[in-house]
Amino acid sequence: MIRIIAVGKIKDRHSASLIETYLTRARPWAVCEVVELKDQSPEKEGRAMIDRIGLSEMVVALDEGGEAPTSRDFAALLASHGSITFLIGGPDGLGDAAHQRADRTVRLSSMTFPHELARLVLAEQIYRGLSINRGHSYHRD
Repeated sequence: MIRIIAVGKIKDRHSASLIETYLTRARPWAVCEVVELKDQSPEKEGRAMIDRIGLSEMVVALDEGGEAPTSRDFAALLASHGSITFLIGGPDGLGDAAHQRADRTVRLSSMTFPHELARLVLAEQIYRGLSINRGHSYHRD
């Protein structure tokens, strides 16, 4: 299972549609779910995230200070564990509890993205990573 726990709702219908398109494309290869949390303080958001994570799940925090994997590295990350949860914080980032629970910290870019764009980029990379792992033609080197 691949789970995205994100703060805030996607308000732009075009962005929401693109995110859903990528996750729908990924679903033949993996169960994908999105959990949206309300915008609060980073600490409250972090605790709310922790409450939704199973003990055996690999947790990846998305943060601008994390490692910068290539798409092939990201595909290997997806293949490395049966159940993986990605954490996307709100405008003030992830709280300490979320960072402490994370097994890895990854950045999608050296630039800062609004959460809607971060979620879209993550959804596309999930689809791309799964397609790489399955030998699908979507990703071209």
